[in-house]
Amino acid sequence: MLKSRSLDGTVTHFTPLLDVSHHKENTRQYRWWNSKILDLEEAKHQLLFSLPMFLTNLFYYLIVLVSVIFAGHLGDLQLAGATLANSWFSVTGLAVMVGLSGALETLCGQGFGAEEYQMLGIYLQASCIISLIFSIIISIIWFYTEPILVLLHQSQDIARTTSLYTKFLIPGLFALSFLQNILRFLQTQSVVKSLVVFSAIPLLVHIFIAYALIFCTDLSFIGAPVAVSISLWICIPLLVMYIMYAERFRQTWTGFSFESFNYIFTDLKLALLSAAMVCFEYWAFEIMVFLAGLLPDPTISTSLIAICTNTELIAYLITYGLSAAASTRVSNELGSGHLDRAKHAMGVSLKLSLLLGLCFVLALAFGHNIWIQMFSDSSKIKEEFASLTPFLSISILLDSVQGVLSGLNNSSFSF
Repeated sequence: MLKSRSLDGTVTHFTPLLDVSHHKENTRQYRWWNSKILDLEEAKHQLLFSLPMFLTNLFYYLIVLVSVIFAGHLGDLQLAGATLANSWFSVTGLAVMVGLSGALETLCGQGFGAEEYQMLGIYLQASCIISLIFSIIISIIWFYTEPILVLLHQSQDIARTTSLYTKFLIPGLFALSFLQNILRFLQTQSVVKSLVVFSAIPLLVHIFIAYALIFCTDLSFIGAPVAVSISLWICIPLLVMYIMYAERFRQTWTGFSFESFNYIFTDLKLALLSAAMVCFEYWAFEIMVFLAGLLPDPTISTSLIAICTNTELIAYLITYGLSAAASTRVSNELGSGHLDRAKHAMGVSLKLSLLLGLCFVLALAFGHNIWIQMFSDSSKIKEEFASLTPFLSISILLDSVQGVLSGLNNSSFSF
């Protein structure tokens, strides 16, 4: 209680609006929480960055997954073929393209931090050339999907259905290769919010295209991969026009240049290391889908395991968004020469990854019945998925940390 004496000599008692001692105590607790538990400001910064990245990558992945879901309702064989094709697409296509584009996290991230803005466009072009070459190689492999799967002892019917689905995904593979590089180019400049819009639009269009081609035309099952290829190519001109005409990229994109050929081998050394890390992680899960084809009832087991891996991948996209935030923060700080800030950002990212992984596990534990209904109406698949949910939850929780660590490794390859 404070006293105030007026001009006439009377004394007035009043309570201050701010209790200074209480404020100091709150400040002390806030500082202790930030130093010992979690830096709230850094966490807020990373979450605001990672949420748009998560939504962006989720929307792009849903373009592929929606077609699988629609195809799965055509029958058990179609579900098995589509899910196995999606795993084959992830193993030999998505994993490779995501990994190859990872070099840009290092090159563009540190280049942006060092204010060498003109180099970002050069690195982007070099990475696109590398991805284009690998896309040609992978597309040739995809033409021989059926004999490869038969060689891996998959069911002849499932292998044939998978091969048919995969062949019509080849045009989409080339779009995906450019898409991943463009996303990394934008991500390293902390351009993420606008990407949500540019990914949501193709997804909404894809839902209508996929439904129309699968259920309203004679394409039926083939309509699913055709819709994916169309929708992925819709993404490219949207992003290209954004980069070419937005004022914020005037320094980082100065047009096409032959100078990019000089940096192909510089990019390739980092890209191969990044691709190896990402591929090993993807393969560790997707190999289970191929092993499921060796079980007594391959149609059911392949579908079930593939659904589990798709669930795992969606959970990984949450971590990937945080990994992208961590990688960008660390690479920018390293490029600026701030090693302590980079270490601090890394610690916050690891703590957040555990928290987000736990939230996803709880959602899966209470909502697995709703989730499985999106893929299949089979009561047997629903029952088997429920029994696998506890093991899937443990895997997701462990992978949440690993995903962030891989992104942090990418950001510091050349440091």
